[in-house]
Amino acid sequence: MKSLKNSIYYKEAFNELVYDFGTFYLFEGFIVAEINEGIVFTWETKAKIVAQEILDLYDSNGSDIIYISNRINNYAVMPSDWVKFFKSNFRMKGYAMINYTKCGYVNSLLEKLFVGHKSKRFSSLKHAIQWAKSNAEFKKLVF
Repeated sequence: MKSLKNSIYYKEAFNELVYDFGTFYLFEGFIVAEINEGIVFTWETKAKIVAQEILDLYDSNGSDIIYISNRINNYAVMPSDWVKFFKSNFRMKGYAMINYTKCGYVNSLLEKLFVGHKSKRFSSLKHAIQWAKSNAEFKKLVF
């Protein structure tokens, strides 16, 4: 399990948003998220805040951005909160989940039911980023 910060990809990130619940690395066309250990990641308390801030930086509704969840820590996600994400008119071009454990893999199967066909599962950061780069529309950040 490897944090993006300790990888060769870290230097390619344009921005790093650090919250008390996790870190989000912003790239052209995709985002890598690492949620902290023990967090309960819900729409109302965390996801809505970070989604709005990130999509404002990209000047987008997300339909041209790929989201990668690098699950290096154990934390809880409310899969049904994806419905709230989409009802808020946020979108994604794609969604990648990197799982390093069997339990994480099983959880990603449930989450895939809510995200749909745009989601893919990976067992390494390298493969997820390669997939994102090959599918991303290179949208520059707005500053």
